[in-house]
Amino acid sequence: MQEKILILDFGSQYTQLIGRKIRELNVYCEIHPFNHHPAIDESVKGVVLSGSPYSVRDADAPKPDLSDIKGKLPVLGVCYGAQYLAHFYGGEVAPSNSREYGRANLGYIDHSCQLFKNISQHSQVWMSHGDTIVRIPKNYKMVASTEDVNFAAFKIDDEPSWGIQFHPEVYHTTEGIQLLRNFVVDICNCKQDWTPDSFVETTVRELKEKLGNDKVVLGLSGGVDSSVAGVLLNKAIGSNLTCIFVDNGLLRKNEFEDVLHSYQDMGLNVIGVDARQKFWNDLKGITDPEQKRKIIGRNFIEVFDEEAHKITDVKWLAQGTIYPDVIESVSVNGPSATIKSHHNVGGLPEKMKLKIVEPLRLLFKDEVRRVGNTLGIKQELIGRHPFPGPGLGIRILGDVTPEKVRILQEADAIFINGLKNWDLYNKVWQAAVILLPVQSVGVMGDERTYENTVALRAVTSTDGMTADWVHLPYDFLAKMSNEIINKVKGINRVVYDISSKPPATIEWE
Repeated sequence: MQEKILILDFGSQYTQLIGRKIRELNVYCEIHPFNHHPAIDESVKGVVLSGSPYSVRDADAPKPDLSDIKGKLPVLGVCYGAQYLAHFYGGEVAPSNSREYGRANLGYIDHSCQLFKNISQHSQVWMSHGDTIVRIPKNYKMVASTEDVNFAAFKIDDEPSWGIQFHPEVYHTTEGIQLLRNFVVDICNCKQDWTPDSFVETTVRELKEKLGNDKVVLGLSGGVDSSVAGVLLNKAIGSNLTCIFVDNGLLRKNEFEDVLHSYQDMGLNVIGVDARQKFWNDLKGITDPEQKRKIIGRNFIEVFDEEAHKITDVKWLAQGTIYPDVIESVSVNGPSATIKSHHNVGGLPEKMKLKIVEPLRLLFKDEVRRVGNTLGIKQELIGRHPFPGPGLGIRILGDVTPEKVRILQEADAIFINGLKNWDLYNKVWQAAVILLPVQSVGVMGDERTYENTVALRAVTSTDGMTADWVHLPYDFLAKMSNEIINKVKGINRVVYDISSKPPATIEWE
């Protein structure tokens, strides 16, 4: 039985980050809504209570039932979790009179406290709360404070329960990973045996048991998630897996041929389908971004369904669903209507009457990459930037035509290859070229031109939820602009997008 830390989610924007940081310690953890978590059994070694956008003083504040947890298992309350442990057990939480948002330093630390082992005096932490604990219950002891926050951390007497009013999971808490290590390794006694190797071994064994001799079909996209899912399944069931890779006419330059070749080198049984004309025909004259997405998604389903029906006795549909998709499908406020599915295959299961298998549903994106490395997948695939399911269809603003696709593919290839040649590709989380519905006057030689504008986009991010634009070198941008304008017929102006997310999004549509 895999030991784990249970994280009860009260709706904080940082909850997934707590999970990622604990996983970095090679300790398995699961995130569940506070009001919808699995039964506590011997596999649960400790519990983390997350932060929340709510105040404990709100009439509809989340109120978890901790009767099977508190005093019986190690508990770490973070921000709202700490305030809950104080307010509802005899203490008091009130609106803060001083600034309790941003960087702070621990002026006092009780170094005899196990949670603060090897944490430096004046260690920097990150606060993010409007309320503060003004009084703790009688059997609680203050173990850390800052200049403005008296009860930055407390310990409950005679039970392994702690509360902290700062966020150890964020980058700005400089020794946060040490505090989490103290909790999950020293206090919860977790073995730190959750590794990519152990995941591969366990998952392949479970897939063999679950699938037996059944046939499985998987939609490949050329991206990281579907590629790793394909190799894992291939390791478990071999030729009983059929992968389908659809060319929707909206891929990057030469991507269909290049990726198909990579997959065949990996020993995967892949069917390549050229459906470019179907997608281009159905997108003709369509300018609304949402309509484009729906047409691309529907066509993918139709093509995939047609190809899958050519394979006899298929029982399972494999998807590259990863853990953030699973978490987001069951929120604190109740399950949402759908789970985000890989590459627009959300409509397939009901239509095709297949059972679903999702070998990566326990992994975060960075863990998928580590598993891919363990499986020996080439770095060109594992290290690829995220690419949207609708592809270049949402990077061509306005209607999509084969000529616009050609122009964008050429410009995109120059930009992506340039990033690689200048050793910038791995410093960027995602890069794109956007073809704008804007024409402008230019001069080439002695001739006046009236041609298209493209925007270059490069961002840094960890999960795509927030992103910042990359400060690419001016000489690099100058080189890219010059190459694109000189080599791509139809473009005479290049601009660079310096918007962050929020308020902008990473893609333009």
